[in-house]
Amino acid sequence: MTEYHPTEYHERVETVPPFKVRLTSYKLNDEYHCSVDNVDPGAVIVRSTGQTREEAELKALMRAKERLEYSRLRYEKKI
Repeated sequence: MTEYHPTEYHERVETVPPFKVRLTSYKLNDEYHCSVDNVDPGAVIVRSTGQTREEAELKALMRAKERLEYSRLRYEKKI
């Protein structure tokens, strides 16, 4: 059985107004994986993959922005 271990681990915090999100990316075999979570409490918002780190992070960040915008709009309607 072949075992694969993640390499090129990278983590950074960005702002998707008005939220802070953490992007975590790494390479597994020949593919990059990225997850975006809200910093506190750390719930994963979206995951993505790509052939490069930039592709995986860009796809994840774009989908996270869409989901967070939807969440923000739903919250504003309740007030």
